[in-house]
Amino acid sequence: MVDGADDGTGAAPRRRGQGELEAQVLAALREASEPVPVAWVRERLGGALAYTTVITILTRLWAKGAVERERSGRSFRWTAVADEAGLAALRMRKVLDAEADRQAVLASFVTALSPNDERLLRELLSREAEEEEG
Repeated sequence: MVDGADDGTGAAPRRRGQGELEAQVLAALREASEPVPVAWVRERLGGALAYTTVITILTRLWAKGAVERERSGRSFRWTAVADEAGLAALRMRKVLDAEADRQAVLASFVTALSPNDERLLRELLSREAEEEEG
């Protein structure tokens, strides 16, 4: 997908990064105080995207468990159930679930972490274990 915004320089529009549009849709949904229709989401994104593109993104987010939908007449109203961090975690879990050797994938992931990220992961795991115990 291409960001259709014209910056006036004549340069080609920039491509969105992977997951950028999904993150923008989630951010828009988190602004809502109640379930909202596709048109509301499209409007919050500036209205430049095709209605069908917004539906596609919402449907993909729904399949990932990041949004919920409820029937409203012939269409749906949408609610965010994950934030950007939750969406990233869903993506990570999907990659992990697709691999036959989970242990090898997790071991490679952990060994590639920076020392600060490794420390943070250890703290989170320790905190989780303490909560389970008491």
